[in-house]
Amino acid sequence: MKKQNKEIVEGMVIENLPDTTFRVKTDDGKEIWAYLSGKMKLNYIKIVPGDRVVVEISPYDPNKGRIIRRK
Repeated sequence: MKKQNKEIVEGMVIENLPDTTFRVKTDDGKEIWAYLSGKMKLNYIKIVPGDRVVVEISPYDPNKGRIIRRK
């Protein structure tokens, strides 16, 4: 099975939501819903509003993504 190409963008966290989910405003102006990746949960990486993050956007739903790194 071929792996899907995922878009990787940078943005800023604007709101914390329950269950390690966040609202992120990307550099191109879109607001997306993003969750914390598993490695970041395992290593207890904390994210607060105002943090710059790298988000991997789903090819199936461009309004959802996964936070893979904090800058």
